[in-house]
Amino acid sequence: MHLLERKVTFILGGARSGKSSFAEGLVEASGWEAIYLATGRAWDDEMSERIGHHKARRGSRWCTVEEPIDLAGKLESLAGEDKAILVDCLTLWLTNLMMAERNIDAEVARLTNTLSHLSGAVILVSNEVGLGIVPENRMAREFRDHAGRLHQAVAAAAATVYFVAAGLPLKMKG
Repeated sequence: MHLLERKVTFILGGARSGKSSFAEGLVEASGWEAIYLATGRAWDDEMSERIGHHKARRGSRWCTVEEPIDLAGKLESLAGEDKAILVDCLTLWLTNLMMAERNIDAEVARLTNTLSHLSGAVILVSNEVGLGIVPENRMAREFRDHAGRLHQAVAAAAATVYFVAAGLPLKMKG
């Protein structure tokens, strides 16, 4: 029996905490169609290399779809029974929204509304950035604040929430 339900699962953790591997493992164990919805953009060679590494690690079983801005719309078009969509990650999506000068509150509301009526499983991964010191510049503080509000909204919409640290998942909800 697998741990993944046909509902929304939210996985938070720090950088290199093991959250993406944990999320991928949930999808793999489900046996459902595996869709990786990537929000990251290859802004430089290092990011291109990271993206290539992630794709190679997942292998051919996964269908990779890239969507940096319209996350809610893409989820609506991809969702379905016996499908597991892994969104990695919300903080990169938030960065893209900020860079595009989008209305963050409206986009978060649209996402959480969309999550409430999707069929199949949706797993959202995000970096917890609010555990450290207060950033020294305005944009970083705004990012941290937006991320905190985004995480609260998604956690409220999710049936299950995990926090991952040192590769160990802690179930916080569900």
